[in-house]
Amino acid sequence: MRNMEFTEAELNRLRWRSRRGMLELDLLLLPWFDEVFRQATDEDQQAFVLLLDQEDPEMHEWFNQRQEPEDPELNRIVKKILDRVQPE
Repeated sequence: MRNMEFTEAELNRLRWRSRRGMLELDLLLLPWFDEVFRQATDEDQQAFVLLLDQEDPEMHEWFNQRQEPEDPELNRIVKKILDRVQPE
């Protein structure tokens, strides 16, 4: 279901926030934003925005699968992003 509407300015801000201080995160977040975000479900969009509020070191641990986010929504979006680059 898609109900969320973002203005171009909001999308530009989200894309900017997808650029992180670590190349490893940039290589995961930017392509997901550019190629998936606009067509994603509201739940995935909300989870991605929530993900962008997290600290880089935490995200790095999650994406390297050394830890999992406690929040189920964050855990779900991390797995979706990883599945996109590491399909089973």
